[in-house]
Amino acid sequence: MNPKKIILCPNPSRDYGMKATHEADAILKEMGFQTVVCSPFREVRANMFADYQVRPLLQELPGASLLITFGGDGTILHLAKLAALHKTPVLGINMGGLGFIAELEATQLDALSRLRDWNLKIERRMMLDVAVFRDGRQVYNNLGLNDAVIREGPISHVIHLKVFSDGRHLTDIAGDGVIISTPTGSTAYSLSAGGPVVEPVSQSLLICPICIHNMRFSSYVLSPEHTLWVELDRNGHKPVFLFVDESRGFSLLGTDRVVVRRSRHCMELVRLTEKSFCEIFAQKMLPPESV
Repeated sequence: MNPKKIILCPNPSRDYGMKATHEADAILKEMGFQTVVCSPFREVRANMFADYQVRPLLQELPGASLLITFGGDGTILHLAKLAALHKTPVLGINMGGLGFIAELEATQLDALSRLRDWNLKIERRMMLDVAVFRDGRQVYNNLGLNDAVIREGPISHVIHLKVFSDGRHLTDIAGDGVIISTPTGSTAYSLSAGGPVVEPVSQSLLICPICIHNMRFSSYVLSPEHTLWVELDRNGHKPVFLFVDESRGFSLLGTDRVVVRRSRHCMELVRLTEKSFCEIFAQKMLPPESV
């Protein structure tokens, strides 16, 4: 039987000199796994990945049993869509900031030895299907793990939005925009905008306004069966953009409708530790004397 193939995806700006990648590679090969190194980004410059021969990610994903990232949560978000579409589980090694999605810190690589028996604990995370309709025609679609964000352009100004749920008017927003997030995304932009913290394995749609002028509501937590859409209202020629998981912004026109619903795809995250989300949140967010 061929050994399982594990893809190593280091972010060179986080894993300097590929030190963590080299250490993990040695641990995995000692256990008999086949490993390949792929870039999480399209652009690959000379010596960017030290002495590793970098393979094309799209070529290696079919047949891969696991994808391990080395970076922050942003690296995982960048790969979430491809991993979900290929049904490839992801294990994150945090080398960035807070790291709510990543499973291990760079100092915990010894925990990779728990992969030996391949008795994996998989955590399935809800994702979002996001589409834009213009004059009745779909002009944009994307798949997101964290959120879909509609906000003003580079020049700060108030934008007006109408939010609907299953065709029924839900609320109006006047402010910097709105965030529609998954539970996974509740600890990202939504949290900094004042949204609730939601256990990431739960199934729900979160609506959180950004710097609103109308204080009649702060946020909504809805059943995942709802289909949400957002329409622009009275914005004239003010630039308004849609961002999905920090992707490049898509410029919206005044008559566009942004539709967001739970996707049939999900992100599979490998868990090697026994820490609960509450423990992780406390360690990441609270002062040391409070933990």
